[in-house]
Amino acid sequence: MEDKDYFAHSTAVIDSNCSIGQGTKIWHFSHIMSDCSIGSNCNLGQNVVVSPKVVLGTNVKVQNNVSIYTGVICEDDVFLGPSMVFTNIINPRSAIVRKHVYTTTLVKKGASIGANATIICGNTIGAHSLVGAGTVVTKNVKPYALVVGNPSKQIGWVSEYGHRLNFDENGIGICKESKIKYQLKNNKVVKLA
Repeated sequence: MEDKDYFAHSTAVIDSNCSIGQGTKIWHFSHIMSDCSIGSNCNLGQNVVVSPKVVLGTNVKVQNNVSIYTGVICEDDVFLGPSMVFTNIINPRSAIVRKHVYTTTLVKKGASIGANATIICGNTIGAHSLVGAGTVVTKNVKPYALVVGNPSKQIGWVSEYGHRLNFDENGIGICKESKIKYQLKNNKVVKLA
């Protein structure tokens, strides 16, 4: 048995030629396919599939029953809720092989995707954004945006701690947990130093 810097449950299947970072945990019945890259300190729940060429950054949390298909890139500190869904082809057909046209989906640093959400391929989920449970994302999501519904609609802004931001007349909002200040200007949110 080889020494490794990560934990994999005995029921997990780890294919050859994949990279798994130190401190990562892979739980029951998960399948890590060849040529994917998983960063350090990630946690992959039960029944997770990571397809070839997928990239997961550091500290990515993947809840149960998530399939991460070729074309998906998740940056650091991303949260993928239970049973959320990625796609990787816009117009799939069983009788037509389209593996050469997988579309890239980028989930930026610190973004969270809620349970049972669906992310249509080719979109970017902005840094620190929050996609509500059951949402169907059909277009790019702005950094710090809060989106819900089918199709997704932005209904507000959130802090890096995931709390809804309320902005005063000067466009300043304060996270109720961290007390960090944010500014809304030109329909964009930035964290203030």
